[in-house]
Amino acid sequence: MASGDQKFQERKNQPLSPPTPIVQPTTPTKRVFISTLLAGAIGGGTGLVSKHRKAYPNIPTIYATNFAIVTGCYCGAREFVKITRRSEHDDVLNSTIGGLFSGALLGRLQGGSYGALRYSVVFAAMGTASSYAGHKAKAMLENYGNKDSIKLPEWFPIQILDEEALAKKKTQEHKIFAERSFGRLNKEET
Repeated sequence: MASGDQKFQERKNQPLSPPTPIVQPTTPTKRVFISTLLAGAIGGGTGLVSKHRKAYPNIPTIYATNFAIVTGCYCGAREFVKITRRSEHDDVLNSTIGGLFSGALLGRLQGGSYGALRYSVVFAAMGTASSYAGHKAKAMLENYGNKDSIKLPEWFPIQILDEEALAKKKTQEHKIFAERSFGRLNKEET
């Protein structure tokens, strides 16, 4: 009984560890679904600002549907390739192969065998470029969180000052303010 009380006291005196966050991995289905919904919203917005919306009142719906179909097909093909190749999510080759397959499928439906070739090349190029740019932008945004990594050129008018430079600037401003105030007083007295 004494050993049970002793163990309870030891556990009571230990600091509590913070709870581990629950991280739910995103599934391929969620990634495709969210991308498709986002593309549909962008397509609807594009249709709303289109110059053809007065002649064709349902043009936002048509744009939203087309954007969603193209994005769903591309993202589905990219996720299929990722799962099939057992590669990482950041692999740019997934976007290239997924673009080739989805472009060939949609191009074949739209414009025959010649359309399949054109669409597959365009989808592969655009998919690869957007994937590459997205990865670079993500790295830049993560780097942006570290304020010490920002270096502005000397000629840039906005500068990040350290404490010493800030104190020097404040004393200079007080000196200029005093000179201006004193100069105004002298002009008013004369």
